[in-house]
Amino acid sequence: MSGAAMLVHLAGAVALLLYATRMVRTGVERAGGPLLRRHLQRAMSGPLRAALVGTVLAIAFQSATAVNLLLSSLAGSGLIAGAAALAGALGADLGSALVVRLLTLDLSLAMPLALVAGTVIFLSTERRVWRQAGRILVGAGLLLLSLQLIGQASEPLRESRFLPLVIGFLAGDPFTAFLVAAIGAWLFHSSVAFILLIVALAARGVVPAELGLDLMLGANLGGALIAVMLTRGAEPAVRAVPLANLALRGGAAALALAALTVFPFPPDLLGAGAANQVLNGHIAFNLAILVLALPLVRPTHAVLLRLLSRPADTTTDLAATALDDSVLGQPALALANVTREVVGICGDVEAMLGSVLELYERPDEAVRQAVHRLDDKIDLAHREIKLYLARLAALDPDAATARRIEELLAACIALEQAGDVTSGNLPAHAARMHDRGLSFSPEGWQELVELHGLLVADARLAFNVIVSRDRDTALALVRAKERFREAERRATARHFGRLRDRGIRSIETSSLHLDTIRDLKQINSLLATLAYPVLEEEGWLASSRIRLPASRQPEQQTGGI
Repeated sequence: MSGAAMLVHLAGAVALLLYATRMVRTGVERAGGPLLRRHLQRAMSGPLRAALVGTVLAIAFQSATAVNLLLSSLAGSGLIAGAAALAGALGADLGSALVVRLLTLDLSLAMPLALVAGTVIFLSTERRVWRQAGRILVGAGLLLLSLQLIGQASEPLRESRFLPLVIGFLAGDPFTAFLVAAIGAWLFHSSVAFILLIVALAARGVVPAELGLDLMLGANLGGALIAVMLTRGAEPAVRAVPLANLALRGGAAALALAALTVFPFPPDLLGAGAANQVLNGHIAFNLAILVLALPLVRPTHAVLLRLLSRPADTTTDLAATALDDSVLGQPALALANVTREVVGICGDVEAMLGSVLELYERPDEAVRQAVHRLDDKIDLAHREIKLYLARLAALDPDAATARRIEELLAACIALEQAGDVTSGNLPAHAARMHDRGLSFSPEGWQELVELHGLLVADARLAFNVIVSRDRDTALALVRAKERFREAERRATARHFGRLRDRGIRSIETSSLHLDTIRDLKQINSLLATLAYPVLEEEGWLASSRIRLPASRQPEQQTGGI
């Protein structure tokens, strides 16, 4: 095999590894995201429990970065303590190290079984949870297949004349190897995938154990850097968690590299073979960080939060906006700025939706205040966006720009209304229920949880439409609205069935149950309107949902949706 062909095969195998890792992570998020967010606050009541939860989540998501982002967003919304989120992030680092170990076991038979089972499950049902379970299995099978392909593609490297020079250079310069690995893990956007690549090369005898340990430490720094870069534009409460994790994990990696340079460590103590030594060193490193840093999570988070919040004390909320008047003469840039602000509102609406059902389970004042703060933030952003778009519209834009202005304004209004319903009506229903000492029947509560899960999933589709304006995503959003409507009808019918059976609990909570369903449906309908401009451009939006007699249709179709 030529050198170019070998690199193409290796690049393809690495690409499959990255895609499979993302496929498993998104499958877990879509299957259990809403329920997961709702129960995390209760589970993460202390640093030790938070670290355990983070470890379990990282194994499920196969990504410490995904867990880090999830916990930091919850900390930013005030739903969990920042110190608990940091402890969970450290636990997730250990969990991702355990994932690497699990994926390097002899799972040759598991790969085809996972692919077959996942494909059968995904194609044989329309139920969302089961389809996501199939997606997870297919992703796991593709991940194992990618590791086999990496091993096969890297086999010719053992005979390469150029590779020993590169390996020799990196082995003689641990600092450069450390930086190369950090950059590589960041570019991969997955420390799991990058370390799996190192392990695969070590197993083939391409990378010696000493160099493998240096690269492993660099990958830990790069892995911690990913979440920091992805949250760089967020508020201080969100950024503090990944930055604190970078300080602890990245700082420990740099110290460990210095220690290995000054006091050489015999890799044989970590097991037999270079691959096992890298794997065991990775687990030992992250376990040591967790044990040593767990007592430091509270002061570390407090210091970083104070440093990040200091500039905010001397500026207003408007200073951080993307709405720059200096680019109003350039409509493309101005519209891009507005889109960024609308995406920020989307994130706030998603955070509200993810936490508001928690108020039905228990009257938590911190959660209620967090929801209201988010609503105030949305109202402020909504007002500024309207004024900015008005100034842009006054400059006599072309037809395409005018349409996009109308579209973004309509989206902003719909999101603001959805936020008002979420922050106003739903907490009020929950407070009324607790004040009267009422509780839903198990069946009624499960119906609300399922509807809420569908709503959160539909909301994410709606947010994607704003950015991508993809017609297939817009069509999927409208179809999801129809599925939500059918689920709402079934839930209402079952509710009235319980009333006919004289279920005392159902009678007492009937009004609250129906009001909650009505509000969830209203939010879903508001979010579904984000798809209409895209579908209208494609000619896929009917003028009316009313089916009239043929003789009356020409003069009666006057518009509507």
